[in-house]
Amino acid sequence: MSRSTRRTALVATTATLALTAAACSSSDDGSASGPTSSSSGSSAFQPEHKGGTLRMVAHAAAGSLDPQVNYTLQYWQLYQSMYDGLLAFKKTGGQQSFTVVPDLATAMPKVTNGGKTYTFTLRKGIKFSNGKALTTDDVVASFQRIFKVSSPTAGTFYNGIVGADACIKKPADCTLDKGVVGDASAGTVTVNLTAADPEFPYKLAVPHASVVPKESPAKDAGTKPLPTTGPYMAASYDPNRALKLVRNPHFKEWSREGQPQGYPDRIDYTFGQTVESEVTAVQNGQADWMYDPPPADRLNEIGTKYASQAHVNPLTAFWYLTLNVNSAPFNNKLARQAINWAVDREAVVRLYGGKNLAAPACTILPPGFPGHVDSCDYTKGGGKTWSAPDLAKAKELVKKSGTAGQEVGIVVQDDEVNKSIGQYLQSLLTQLGYKATLKPLSGNIQFTYIQNTKNKVQLALTSWYQDYPAASDFLNVLLSCASFHPGSDSSINISGFCDKGIDARMRTALKTGQTDQKSADQQWGTIDQDIMKESPVVPVINPKIIDFTSKRVGNYQFSKQFYMLVGQLWVK
Repeated sequence: MSRSTRRTALVATTATLALTAAACSSSDDGSASGPTSSSSGSSAFQPEHKGGTLRMVAHAAAGSLDPQVNYTLQYWQLYQSMYDGLLAFKKTGGQQSFTVVPDLATAMPKVTNGGKTYTFTLRKGIKFSNGKALTTDDVVASFQRIFKVSSPTAGTFYNGIVGADACIKKPADCTLDKGVVGDASAGTVTVNLTAADPEFPYKLAVPHASVVPKESPAKDAGTKPLPTTGPYMAASYDPNRALKLVRNPHFKEWSREGQPQGYPDRIDYTFGQTVESEVTAVQNGQADWMYDPPPADRLNEIGTKYASQAHVNPLTAFWYLTLNVNSAPFNNKLARQAINWAVDREAVVRLYGGKNLAAPACTILPPGFPGHVDSCDYTKGGGKTWSAPDLAKAKELVKKSGTAGQEVGIVVQDDEVNKSIGQYLQSLLTQLGYKATLKPLSGNIQFTYIQNTKNKVQLALTSWYQDYPAASDFLNVLLSCASFHPGSDSSINISGFCDKGIDARMRTALKTGQTDQKSADQQWGTIDQDIMKESPVVPVINPKIIDFTSKRVGNYQFSKQFYMLVGQLWVK
């Protein structure tokens, strides 16, 4: 899920907070389940807890509200209760939240043709929030729209659909006439793939595969909300002020697992406050949840006085630096490797909030994730895990590369945590002999800014939170040739790394996964290590998350897939 800076600057906290709050964590260390349907039911709706207004606060909005365009956790978290696809991740806490279940479809698809054809039967009686009945035409048009709006994952998640190649080349003319076929009389939608893809159910369960009305614009809807099918709809959206969600008057619960009825009557999400004022608002009960990391001077107070309101959960995610491999100085591999050797991960862990809420990262795939191998090419003295930086080696490589003295701009988000890490990086690059400048940008624009090659970003701090539990979601999405789109705000391969040999190996690993996932994961682990030798990115930390909620809030549930279930919170 970003998916992206799915959620940047999640938390800066102290050991006191982490240790105190861990008791109310909803973490679950089980292994990831496959994209299959689950037979276990979710708890029944409790009408006595229905009603009220849930008040959420954030320093900044997350850009476009279009579910097929937005690629941030900040809004993907909300889309759980707004938009639906044919399939969905089960709306529950713990390991079961990685399970894919039917949503707009009546059941999991019938898979034929050697894994290349998926047939779905559409539920009857579902209406959009504008009152229009959902039809197979809407589903077909929504798949076409993924390409027409140049969705960030069009070239990675959905490029296996028959006809997708033509749609990627000429988005405006996209038809997918043989790739996605609707049969109105039978109420079915058939999706044809060019090759079997065992991860396809996951890809149908994320917001970019949301079904929206066929009349939706063939461009980013921006701040104009599209009609929803879920329990909530957007009443208004001003990225400078607030997003207001209200109940969808046409919603009737069709699946407790796929799309449960929501509890709050309204969800008011306001933007523009300082992080200090967000903490105070939650403590005073003026707000019920804050998106941004609490500032350092409030952490001890939260961890002691408000410990029961702090929820800490581990994440399958990493924070990393992107190094632009297509422009100086990082078009030089030695210069890129120098940064990997130089960065003190422990220092970044401290800036993030301490070892109880983050750990040093050496690989792209996070620990405990499919394909992860303990490996560390850039640690002093060698070893499988990171222990210390090697500044002497880094300086030697900079000298050898001939890039010393060059200017390097560092682009970060402007919140306290990102900015402090940016200041550390600026100091470090200066030490290495570069002329480093720091460029903090609002979280509302930083992620799209660093993706667009027109902005000539050399080094940026960003993060990635899994879309779904598969190695390809890190390696193929972030670092394949298909994810690099020069001149676009939707170029998730921010480093611009494109290695045709590694690309071929990723395709082989995807194919192996059709029949032997264990072997595929081993292949992904080796690919991870080989990409690290090329050093297009610098893995920095693997984070945890803290949700700080008010005393008015009950029924806190943490989905490993999309994090706190906003619509399932009770508010007094």
